[in-house]
Amino acid sequence: MTAYIRCAVALTLGLAVAAAAPSPPPATNMAEPLKAGQFSWAPQLAPEGPVTIIVSLKAQRAYTYRNGVPIAVSTVSTGKPGHATPTGVFTILQKDLAHKSNLYHDAPMPFMQRLTWQGIALHGGHLPGFPASHGCIRLPPKFAELLFGITKLGLTVVITDDSDAPQAVSLPIVLAGPKGVERSPARYSWEPEKSPSGPVSIVISGRDRRIVVLRNGIQIGTSTVAIDGPVETTMAFMLGSVVGQDYNWLRLPIPGTGIASGTDMTAAERARVHLPEGFRTALDSVLQAGTTLLVTRDTLRASGLGTRLTVISTDEE
Repeated sequence: MTAYIRCAVALTLGLAVAAAAPSPPPATNMAEPLKAGQFSWAPQLAPEGPVTIIVSLKAQRAYTYRNGVPIAVSTVSTGKPGHATPTGVFTILQKDLAHKSNLYHDAPMPFMQRLTWQGIALHGGHLPGFPASHGCIRLPPKFAELLFGITKLGLTVVITDDSDAPQAVSLPIVLAGPKGVERSPARYSWEPEKSPSGPVSIVISGRDRRIVVLRNGIQIGTSTVAIDGPVETTMAFMLGSVVGQDYNWLRLPIPGTGIASGTDMTAAERARVHLPEGFRTALDSVLQAGTTLLVTRDTLRASGLGTRLTVISTDEE
């Protein structure tokens, strides 16, 4: 089975920038620094396709990709000390145009997109230029409105505390290694009936040597995984298309990191990850365009913030 990654970037194109009034002078490029309250918005770069959002806590930025192409970047304000925004992989559970907080005195949360039933959400709000929320991810109000218009329930949101991460570096992804190579013990579970349909997200922990598969925010499979060499940073990918036995995985680069585009995965890279054959076959059956893959150096039990790394929370409200 073959797999390759095609990196789509548009860092040199001039993009329209909007910000809540009053606003600093606008940036003209997604690679250009943004001031608090600013964002870049260029949906025309990828008019259609699955959407993925990546939030960098250290950079205080939210990056939006459609069909693997960066179409927007925005400043954000995340959780202040004592109210840290959790890191991990989430799905959008609920959308509300004019939501009010049931935890903080009916505080307005316009264009709210809920990530957990415990109060973490994307929404419009004040951006002072540093983390200041009670855990939510505040967006410039106009950007929150625009983003609300292109998302849907079940969309994947990755929150990371890596500096300028996820970065696109050489590491193979699940399904890339040759079949028949049993490097990891055949310890896995596969229960697709727990969530028969919906968006699929995959998380691989380099530290735990474990893969978790979620569909519509519910875990349907997990397995041990063998990886040749260390996982040195966090990376994100999206499955652009599936044609026969060919899987076109798209790197999700962060504007301004200088990551080269158009790099195909080598045979040596593909050989680094090894899954039990039964689990690999089961995973093949649920992959679809828009599937998100997060490869993290962190354990699935703890993140760099010293808190539990969440792997999609869909507990009932």
